[in-house]
Amino acid sequence: MEKVEPFQFLPLQTIRGIPFLSCFADRWADVESFQARPDDLLVCTYPKAGTTWTSEIVDLILNDGDLEKANRDPIYMRVPFLEFAVPGVPTGTELLVDTPSPRFIKSHLPVQLMPKTFWENNCKVIYVARNAKDVAVSYYFFHQMAKVHPKPGTWDNFLEKYMTGNVSFGSWYDHVKGWWEKSKEQRILYLFYEDMKEDPKREIQKILKFMEKDLSEEVLDKIVHKTSFNEMKQNKMTNYRTLPTTIMDHSVSPFMRKGIAGDWKKHFTVTQNESFDEDYERNMAGCPLRFRTEL
Repeated sequence: MEKVEPFQFLPLQTIRGIPFLSCFADRWADVESFQARPDDLLVCTYPKAGTTWTSEIVDLILNDGDLEKANRDPIYMRVPFLEFAVPGVPTGTELLVDTPSPRFIKSHLPVQLMPKTFWENNCKVIYVARNAKDVAVSYYFFHQMAKVHPKPGTWDNFLEKYMTGNVSFGSWYDHVKGWWEKSKEQRILYLFYEDMKEDPKREIQKILKFMEKDLSEEVLDKIVHKTSFNEMKQNKMTNYRTLPTTIMDHSVSPFMRKGIAGDWKKHFTVTQNESFDEDYERNMAGCPLRFRTEL
């Protein structure tokens, strides 16, 4: 039997009905009791929907486009991951306790699991949603290289688990719909990954307005360039290659793989696509959200 590290490839646990990474679930009490501050800024997505991309954009905005400041630390240190917990590494909540205000925080939590203090403090949230098919493919490859996840099995098996919400952070459908509903009552900027790919400058301007920041056209253009997929893939401060291979093995699949809209067409069979479309229609019936599956 293959020997694995204690935290690797463990089965999921359930937190209030939501499947969760085992090592994250072990420290759930720290997340649930987390004390948000009024000037906290949160970026939240379902996994593999543009979290790192958006985080780098916002961090550059917070630092007025200063590239040296953006390169001060890897992205996972600059933007603590709220629910992150892996043995031997500081947890997200531990990092955040010592982070001075204003704090910039990352999360994949579905809206119902967010610590209530974020809502009590009326914190600003940037939520990014990506089409379900591309997320499925990206999440499958991520499961292969990120060893905190259970082994994904075959693509066919993984897709079935994904469609039923039996993956970490639960159902994509519930996630995007839950945050959409919450955006009607809280300070949430709801963005779409495909819109960001189509016109990054336009979407970054939306983020600027939401953050109440004013940057010059020159700085804005610099941020657009620096946060392009090719730039970020080569940047060791954003591509996660500074993490040990016991956590992420880039020889299996790179963390930043393709970053496009429409890659799903290379992986879904005709039968899988038909089945997925039927499931999608059932789950999204009555929901006003519209996603583009290619550009």
